[in-house]
Amino acid sequence: MAITVADFVPALTGRDVDDVVILGGGLAGLFCALKLAPRPVTIVSNAPIGQGASSVWAQGGIAAAVSEHDTADKHAADTLVAGCGICEPAIVDQMTREAGERVRDLLEFGVPFDRDLEGRLQLSREAAHSENRVVRVRGDMAGSAIMGALIKAARETPSIRIIEGYMGESLMTEGRYVTGLLTRQRGGLRRLALPAKAVVLASGGIGHLYAVTTNPGEANGHGLAMAARAGAVIADAEFVQFHPTALNVGRDPAPLATEALRGDGATLINSAGHRFMVGIHADCELAPRDIVARAIHEEVVSGRGAFLDCTKAIGDRFESLFPTVHAACKEAGIDPVTQPIPVAPAEHYHMGGILTDANGRTSLDGLWAAGEVASTGAHGANRLASNSLLEAVVFAARIAEDIQGLMPTPRATHWAEMDEAIGLPSRRNVEERDAISILRETMSRNVGVVRSEESLKQALRDISRVEKVCVRESIKNMMLAGRIVATAALLRTESRGGHCRSDYPNEDAAQQHRSYMTLADVNEVSRSIAQEPA
Repeated sequence: MAITVADFVPALTGRDVDDVVILGGGLAGLFCALKLAPRPVTIVSNAPIGQGASSVWAQGGIAAAVSEHDTADKHAADTLVAGCGICEPAIVDQMTREAGERVRDLLEFGVPFDRDLEGRLQLSREAAHSENRVVRVRGDMAGSAIMGALIKAARETPSIRIIEGYMGESLMTEGRYVTGLLTRQRGGLRRLALPAKAVVLASGGIGHLYAVTTNPGEANGHGLAMAARAGAVIADAEFVQFHPTALNVGRDPAPLATEALRGDGATLINSAGHRFMVGIHADCELAPRDIVARAIHEEVVSGRGAFLDCTKAIGDRFESLFPTVHAACKEAGIDPVTQPIPVAPAEHYHMGGILTDANGRTSLDGLWAAGEVASTGAHGANRLASNSLLEAVVFAARIAEDIQGLMPTPRATHWAEMDEAIGLPSRRNVEERDAISILRETMSRNVGVVRSEESLKQALRDISRVEKVCVRESIKNMMLAGRIVATAALLRTESRGGHCRSDYPNEDAAQQHRSYMTLADVNEVSRSIAQEPA
């Protein structure tokens, strides 16, 4: 039976339309809500606020040219090089120039960034940066600290209402206008309709579409698929970043060994003790992530294994400098002070997403997007380390400013109680659980670090087959998100940045441009492959 808007319970009594509804309780969503204050805002979070956000798990920090030796121009230049020729230069310029102001915002919200003995921000260097410009918290706790400060600020802001435990299912639309959000209680029975004057998607990335990922289960591509189903243009979906050094200890999600370890001198070796990055790239372990990821992938699939050796460069300072990684290693039975850490690439970040302009506007009126779900053009084919948190806060602030300029002066906030009525039951079945497992395995195997025409077509066949048994809208969204990424990867017949094709191993100058597609394009490719002889 098809689900319609009439099956959803109105989220509010005594109030017809929210000013702004934000899907996602991560860094982009919270920062946007705080910047919109005192305008009434509702944040809808899949999990208890902060717990399901990839932002919490970010270890490296936030990149910003805030030292006297650095400039926004240098930061922009590094970003453009990492992006392999398809970044939007104007977007990169705006992002890097606004970085310092956004760091100051975070300081005002109470983020305890590391400082030196003279009280200046302590900066570290990560891969492909030409200067020390990554602002950190206790080495590897930036994401957790930033989110902790923003969650506290959001809960203390009267204009912000937070609805936890609800997942977005689809967007409410009238023609090309987005008019609200349809949600379902996670694992429960209730469905809520949230009409709004403006909807901001800040729902995170696609990590959980892969069997091996550093992201939480809530990063499952829902926002990407919801926007595509509503008619939004999707950009650069083929570009997926695999973090080179996830702990290879069989955990899901895979714990992350932050790049800052290599920034502090840790080296990559194989089981024979050979430092394999020497000779592959001039920057060795600090080469761009896609190069390091492919090198580690080769060592792992060859049977030689890959290990991050921190014993000499960091040694007994490990626990104090990198407590999060240290705890993950100890939990897996590894002593990183004396033992090399087994590592493997894991899905980490999606450079593609919903196409937006410089103010976060999508191709649909009334819909904005920020954070990993968006494709601003800032990252190109390969995100520069620690630019993800920066992009989230820069464009969240720009969205807030844009919305403020479009709407009249905000009303006083008088939140009504949510209606307690019950919507349609959540339907579950064993076939759907199996479908998710097949999706994740085929994405890792066939749409992973190295792809080919054969593997990508197989992924599309596998996903299209299991998609037919899916009933819940949330699971259908995951399947569609997987098809979007696989389709984009099939259509780009070259290797560039985070997209590596074994059958097209070189960059093609004719394809040095961004890619764009809609749901109709994705469905047409799927139909074409289905008609091919087996």
